[in-house]
Amino acid sequence: MSFSAATLADIRQRIPENRVFNDPVSTLAFGTDASFYRLIPKVVVRVQDEAEVVDLLAIARNHKVPVTFRAAGTSLSGQAISDSILIVLGDQWNGHDIRAEGRQIRLQPGVIGAQANAWLAPRGYKIGPDPASINACKIGGIVANNASGMCCGTAQNSYHTLAGMRLVLADGAVLDTEDPASLAAFRDSHGELLAALKKLAINTRENPELAERIRHKYRLKNTTGLSLNSLVDFEDPIDILTHLMVGSEGTLGFVSAVTYNTVPEYPDKATALLVFRNAETCCRAASALRSQPVAAVELLDRRSLRSVQDKPGLPDWIHDLSEDACALLVETRAPSSESLDEQLARIRASLADFPLEQQVDFTRDGKVSDQLWAIRKGTFPAVGAVRPNGTTVIIEDVTFPIDQLSEGVTRLQELFVKHGYDDAIIFGHALEGNLHFVFPQGFDDPAEVARYEAFMQDVAQLVAVEFGGSLKAEHGTGRNMAPFVELEWGHDAWQLMWQIKRLLDPENLLNPDVVLSEDPQIHLKNLKPLPEADPLVDKCIECGFCEPVCPSEGLTLSPRQRIVIWRDIQARRRAGEDTAELEKAYQYHGLDTCAATGLCAQRCPVGINTGDLVRKLRSEKAGGQSVANQLARHFAGALKATRFVLASASMAERLMGAPLLTRLSAGVRKVSGGKVAQWDPTLPQPVRLVSPAAQEDPADGRPRVVYLAACVSRTMGPARSDKAQEPLISVTRRLLEKGGYQVVYPEALDSLCCGQPFASKGYPYQAASKKDELISALLRASRNGVDPIYCDTSPCTLQIREAAEEAGLTLFDPVRFIRDHLYERLDFEPEQTPLAVHVTCSTQHLGESQGLIDIARRCSSNVVIPEGIHCCGFAGDKGFNVPELNAHSLKTLAEQTAGCEEGISTSRTCEIGLSRHSGIDYHGLVYLVDRVTRPKATA
Repeated sequence: MSFSAATLADIRQRIPENRVFNDPVSTLAFGTDASFYRLIPKVVVRVQDEAEVVDLLAIARNHKVPVTFRAAGTSLSGQAISDSILIVLGDQWNGHDIRAEGRQIRLQPGVIGAQANAWLAPRGYKIGPDPASINACKIGGIVANNASGMCCGTAQNSYHTLAGMRLVLADGAVLDTEDPASLAAFRDSHGELLAALKKLAINTRENPELAERIRHKYRLKNTTGLSLNSLVDFEDPIDILTHLMVGSEGTLGFVSAVTYNTVPEYPDKATALLVFRNAETCCRAASALRSQPVAAVELLDRRSLRSVQDKPGLPDWIHDLSEDACALLVETRAPSSESLDEQLARIRASLADFPLEQQVDFTRDGKVSDQLWAIRKGTFPAVGAVRPNGTTVIIEDVTFPIDQLSEGVTRLQELFVKHGYDDAIIFGHALEGNLHFVFPQGFDDPAEVARYEAFMQDVAQLVAVEFGGSLKAEHGTGRNMAPFVELEWGHDAWQLMWQIKRLLDPENLLNPDVVLSEDPQIHLKNLKPLPEADPLVDKCIECGFCEPVCPSEGLTLSPRQRIVIWRDIQARRRAGEDTAELEKAYQYHGLDTCAATGLCAQRCPVGINTGDLVRKLRSEKAGGQSVANQLARHFAGALKATRFVLASASMAERLMGAPLLTRLSAGVRKVSGGKVAQWDPTLPQPVRLVSPAAQEDPADGRPRVVYLAACVSRTMGPARSDKAQEPLISVTRRLLEKGGYQVVYPEALDSLCCGQPFASKGYPYQAASKKDELISALLRASRNGVDPIYCDTSPCTLQIREAAEEAGLTLFDPVRFIRDHLYERLDFEPEQTPLAVHVTCSTQHLGESQGLIDIARRCSSNVVIPEGIHCCGFAGDKGFNVPELNAHSLKTLAEQTAGCEEGISTSRTCEIGLSRHSGIDYHGLVYLVDRVTRPKATA
């Protein structure tokens, strides 16, 4: 049967409407993962618990339609897409349970890998798998793909560190291996299945040739096909089943929880970059390091080094390396400095016979280590950034036997030349013989598809047949290598995999054509287009690394999905199609709900700020240029009007009371179609600003500081319900004077603006005009840059930072000024009361995240930093006009800040939304610092 209206009706009967999507925008958005394939699902269902998964599987069986499970969508081989039912993890899959003082951790599949490590770090442990995507990928995908990474090898992957699992089979059966009752019930209900698995294991072990082939394959790093090693490693069919689930890519069942045996995260480490004259010497050195106490050994060929040689902080000599040069990035970790010394001595001795062309010797300097790792981590995005528009970036993932690694590198390079892949680079995990090779590839021309097919046929023959290696070491088989599984494993092993598949998924409903496929051309079908859309985003490789920090992800679209939809709109326009309906939907999903804070650019491997595209599109759609010009010219009047509105709302609250005003405001907002912002008790009172003079007092011998009070600080005071009723500008001045500073202000302060309100609304010319006006005023106030400038709001600081630097101004946000100038002038008496800290997007961009946290910890012995909230979603005035964005971003805040008495931040508008959704008052950082400090006593 095919997907039908009846299927959709059954789904909607079971799952709430707001978590079932079959509109063109949502299905297209989720038709994309990090691979170079695309399938458009008939329906996307966001599930919140295991019972919903069980019921959806029942619906799929009843209607005989396929199902695919998706976690983060960062997989590279096409295993997380579907043209049927796509089940996506909702927000409720983030549970964790740390056990045995960190030696074990139980995780639900929606936990991001890096978050699991953050939970474990205080105890000195981490999970074994460490894929490059660990900041974005989720546990469900890590297990389903048996992902590994740079330090993981094979000993620490999910298969080898698995301690327990909770799973759902295709027939809806649930098994929890840590629950004796569940185990007993499953053995009773699925005895025949377990007996069949046990029989397969016995038969496999009794077939010496097949058993030895399996053992050989897993001496290498290997994720091609199903995990047949479970049949020779275990006798208990429960163990066989759970280890078959690892690496099965959702083709055998759904993993709803996993327990890992964790691995130590040693505090002391040293890193080196060792460059050899050729690949042969490099690979022999890597082989010598296998017996040494190394945590990572990464190989980089000359092309990969060339791709990143202009990155800041890298040695100049990289430009002058010989054409055959090949490098190893080596890291060793130890529980103590003394142990590290011993390990370094052993490692250096093992490499003494291998001549070097260049090196950065082992360093314990964290900054230098980060720069060296930037070489390795920058190779893939470097290719992505220079590829021709309209092409994708393919990263393949093979393993050669370690003693044949040098020849494998050479033979791969020969294939690049043969098939015209002149830009291809090689890097990888040398200890395992695992090589990644990266190259740009177009699929819009049949000749290009044919070239790719011929190349992959040659690669398969080279790796799987000639060298007996693995065609997929750690990225999963997916659709990409499904046609080559039999070639690599042989007919008997391939048939054994099919037997397992038919035992666990007899109707082939779980992710068909992934891992196992009888279609020899499946890897060449449903290839994803990457049409040109806009130079701001054309380099996007749709990896999904941006998604965890986006406040609208899960509400409407993520940055990746915004780009996907805009690419499709542009392609349809060029084809002459009517895009009106798609663009209408994109207005809300793509533009209105984008916070445009640019956090996505920090995570993007090629540095794309999707907010830049959104602001550009807003600018193209923006009317009212004359109104924007009037506001810019008469900005002080606009602020007076804002204060009047706030004063009117405050008066209405006093007269009617908060409950009645809230109800009336909600009604007005509804009648206005959402155009009028809704009042709530966190709305600020107006600031009664008295403009001070900027002239210096000749008799005042104190050092001067120019105080730039942001327009929001000059208009928005505390809410009526706030315990702290003093406005930010008063508290800031008192703190600066307490620190011994003479505070001066720019002239015509109330007319000044950084330009951010105009830029975010799509008025770049007015924004630039206001910024220029502000810079001129600051030059005068600071005596042409002699005096430091303190800006009390981090978004405004960020907005003018570059212009201020170009003008020769020394600009500080609150965090940097307190750290650099007030630490030495004030004594701190920390409080004991619990304190919540929100690091704003702009503070992150300014590089002051840790600085803010450090100041908070100097002021309070009980600091809470809520997890998973990277951006509050208030985004200037989005919290007023699109309140659902703010609410979605902060949906976990109240629970995480329960028990806190106050929150701090560095942006007044952010503090409104934070107060609204936490139930506690959020204030500027200076409120806290002022409260706990006094001037240092003079000697």
